[in-house]
Amino acid sequence: MTGSRSYYRRVTQDDFPRSPAVPDDAAPTGDRTVALPGAAESTDPETADVATTDMGTADIGDAAQPEKRRRGRPKGSASTARTTRIVELTLTVAEGADGEWQAELKQGAAWISRGLPVTAASVLRAAQELHAELADPIEAAIGSAREARAARVAALEAELEQARKALAELEG
Repeated sequence: MTGSRSYYRRVTQDDFPRSPAVPDDAAPTGDRTVALPGAAESTDPETADVATTDMGTADIGDAAQPEKRRRGRPKGSASTARTTRIVELTLTVAEGADGEWQAELKQGAAWISRGLPVTAASVLRAAQELHAELADPIEAAIGSAREARAARVAALEAELEQARKALAELEG
C-alpha cells in the first residue's frame, strides 16, 4: 500500500485537511469530543459522538433533519376527501301517447330506473312538495293533458254514438 491512509485503519482528525485560518497549535490532536450545553456527560467512547440531553433524546440533528414522510394514509388523521359532495340526479317524468305517465331516474351517465309507471296525481303531488315554482308549470302541463284526454273521450263517445246508430239501422 502507498501513502499514509489505509482502508483498514480508523479515520482520525489528522486525516482531514486543515483550514489555513486555524493555527497549527489549535488543531485537534486525536479524538476530541465537544460537550453541548445542557447535555449529559458521557465517558463511553462509543456513545461520545452523540450527546444526549437530560430527557434522553438525541440533541444533534433533530432540528436539522425533517421528519421522513411515510407512504399511505396516516393513522388517526382525518380523511382527505372533500366533505361537500354533489349528488346529481335527473328525474324525467313523461306522458306517453297512450296517456300513461312514466318516470325515469338517472345518476350521471348511469340509469337507475327506466319506464316506471306513475299516475298524474302522484307527479303533481311530488312537484307541489318540492317547490311552488315547479308545481305551477307541471300543473299546467297536466291540465292541458287532461283537456286533451277529455277531447279524445268526447270524440270517441261521438264515434261510438255513430256506430250505435249504424248498427240500429242495420237491425231495423
